[in-house]
Amino acid sequence: MSATTRQRKQSPLRRLIIPVAALSVLAYFGFHALNGELGLVGRARIEHQVQDLQAELDALVSERQHLVARVSLLRPESLDPDMVDERARLNLNLVHENDLTILRPSAVRAQVN
Repeated sequence: MSATTRQRKQSPLRRLIIPVAALSVLAYFGFHALNGELGLVGRARIEHQVQDLQAELDALVSERQHLVARVSLLRPESLDPDMVDERARLNLNLVHENDLTILRPSAVRAQVN
């Protein structure tokens, strides 16, 4: 008795399983390399955000330096008479007799009229 082997003809779809799966994985990672949070588009967005935050930080640092300089003028060891005069006038609503005063209508009176 002779043993015969049967060989099945492979279907064309079976040959495409591995290439289609590989292309799917490649497409998935390619898409996320471009559009993901840390992809090329995301990186540009992050760099733009970093520039905006750096500009805001620079503005805040300069404002803080200005305020520190003004506060240093009010310290007892380096008291500036002009600064004391300015703060006293502002807080106590005082003026000198030689000062020119310009009265502006307040927002409340402007709304009433």
